Amino acid sequence: MSSAWLEADWPAPAGVRVISTFRGGGASGNRFASLNLGDHVGDDPLTVAENRARLMRDAGLPSEPCWLNQVHGVAVRDLDSPAVSLEAADAAFTRHPGRVCAILTADCLPVVFAAESGDMVAAAHAGWRGLAAGVIEATVGAMDIRPNRLLAWLGPAIGPQHFEVGAEVRQAFLDQDPGAMEAFTENARGRFMADLGRLARRRLVSLGVDRIYGGGECTYAAAHKYFSHRRDGNTGRQATLIWRG
Repeated sequence: MSSAWLEADWPAPAGVRVISTFRGGGASGNRFASLNLGDHVGDDPLTVAENRARLMRDAGLPSEPCWLNQVHGVAVRDLDSPAVSLEAADAAFTRHPGRVCAILTADCLPVVFAAESGDMVAAAHAGWRGLAAGVIEATVGAMDIRPNRLLAWLGPAIGPQHFEVGAEVRQAFLDQDPGAMEAFTENARGRFMADLGRLARRRLVSLGVDRIYGGGECTYAAAHKYFSHRRDGNTGRQATLIWRG
């Protein structure tokens, strides 16, 4: 079985490509079956390397993706810097054709960006902690492009029917944006179902990014397509990739 992925459906500038991988087509077994791309989850390192090699081959990637050490923070890396470190970062951008920005997820929200001119792309890892801390704002700021000249696409993430959080998570967002209340629905247990996509859209719109696409692919609900930490516990990671041709 060959690898497969979701092609981003958005009016990307010429030469910009985005894919989000599905979980099938890899060499991993058991809870990591089968295209696990995360090298930090307990899978065999040689198997992960094989999975990454298959992805490069099957997707025709122009180079090895720049795999960040994601920590649910707000650090943004300039991949064109000769001294760039991929340690402790949750977003990256590049102007260089053929350089691939990559975000690993298993429920968190991947958000990719492209300048309307097509000469810069970026990717951000936006789980609830990163969103609340400002990873979207940090990424847009680091790109240093007028927000209304950016396009954003939201990749697969846990959907609002399955993402239960406590009152403290809801409050972390309401303290910054009272209107974020619309992204939380109280459930029968007195906890809240959170909509990561809606929270991200509010952040983007508040910055002036008004061309927002994607969303709606639920990692929890589609067990045949995606890894989900909330559903399965320790599991694999899919990747969302963006690059300039």
